[in-house]
Amino acid sequence: MHIIGWIIFGLLVGIIARFLMPGAQPMGMILTILLGIAGSFFGGMIANLLQGGNVFDGRAVGWIGSILGALLLLFLYGMMRKRTV
Repeated sequence: MHIIGWIIFGLLVGIIARFLMPGAQPMGMILTILLGIAGSFFGGMIANLLQGGNVFDGRAVGWIGSILGALLLLFLYGMMRKRTV
């Protein structure tokens, strides 16, 4: 059940991040889920660095940190995609 929870959380965070980011993001549901999950980890690492803690000390950042991390990853994904096209 824990894995299903991560998948649903990743999907919701990925959808919100894609909705907030202007422009088209051509990616399917699987990439949206991975974007949300990776954004959650990335947001957690940034939050822990800003708080002066260890990067991998396991604190959760919640919805807002996850969405901000996913937005940053989505921005970086768009920048890399523009270079290759």
